[in-house]
Amino acid sequence: MIPRILHAALVDRLRRDTRAVILYGARQVGKTTLINRVLDELPYRTLRITADSALVPDALSSRDLSRLRGMTQGYDALFIDEAQRVPDIGLNIKLMVDQMPGLRVIATGSSALDLASRTRESLAGRAWTYTLFPIAAQELAQMRNPFEMQQDLAARLVYGSYPTIVEMHGDNERTAWLDNLAAAALYKDILEVGAIRNSDKLRRLLRLLAFQIGQETSMSELGAQLDMSKNTVAAYIDLLEQSFVLFRLSGYARNLRKEISKLDKVYFWDLGVRNILIGNMNALDARNDVGQLWENYVIVERLKRMRYAQQPGALYYWRTRSGSEVDFVEESGGRLRGFECKWSERARVRTPTAFLEAYPEATFEVVTPQNYLAVVA
Repeated sequence: MIPRILHAALVDRLRRDTRAVILYGARQVGKTTLINRVLDELPYRTLRITADSALVPDALSSRDLSRLRGMTQGYDALFIDEAQRVPDIGLNIKLMVDQMPGLRVIATGSSALDLASRTRESLAGRAWTYTLFPIAAQELAQMRNPFEMQQDLAARLVYGSYPTIVEMHGDNERTAWLDNLAAAALYKDILEVGAIRNSDKLRRLLRLLAFQIGQETSMSELGAQLDMSKNTVAAYIDLLEQSFVLFRLSGYARNLRKEISKLDKVYFWDLGVRNILIGNMNALDARNDVGQLWENYVIVERLKRMRYAQQPGALYYWRTRSGSEVDFVEESGGRLRGFECKWSERARVRTPTAFLEAYPEATFEVVTPQNYLAVVA
């Protein structure tokens, strides 16, 4: 079983705190498995409900305290899986936290679209929130030595890091699983919760973005290609970001005259999803986008490490109008660090003089497959 970094934190939280716990994350990243393992380790008698099922009790959306008490009577904890599908779930969790202080409430959501918007105000000060991502290099490094991590790296760049994928061995089986994910579950919450009618345009947008990872993204240009307004494109990308499909990096800029900061770059939380969207599951030696994959991978793994450590800070890209650039910049704890991602150790890397002159307090390092574990794990 793959150890998840959040496991210990969730066990500790549920042992000593009766506020609600909400776990976000994309479909298939292992939220249900993780919460079930955590609850199996704790002495609480738990009522486990899957909101995806048509049998989910009406009581969960009733705002009726007596019904909620009747449903949970005799239990120490209530686990609601896929809670975004329950109407008024935030208000009902608030009611239980306020009026049933001995009951621990745990909820998962595969989309922040609806669950977050409906729980943010009602659960202010009443809930702890966490996000689970596809398997992190940091998690794999607990099971595998550096040599094994190096051997598996190419597969992670092609097939991604979903738990099911990591545990599979056949390439055809991995491709079929990813194809099914991209055809169904990937869009489920976005189409339903986001009330998007034109699923074809959403898929076309995702494909365009998949080809543009690591590049500055113009909403106007995307809109022109899709016959959509730039505002609609921006709204779709926001939905995709809230559904944990992709994320954006903004440009880092203090000297606005020289540095570019208006356009964002888009990256995917999982490279297997990205590759299946463009229909390219070729091995690395038969691809022309290895540099993009490596940059995306390092940035994602660095973000996972920061999020799991609850490390305050943010990542950006850096580029000037004259063409000087750094793949990504991390600002955290009063430190500024620049990173360049190079798949080939033989690739020539010029020291980013312009960056270090603009920010003399910053550090700079090159991340390759030979040293990446020190950066991401």
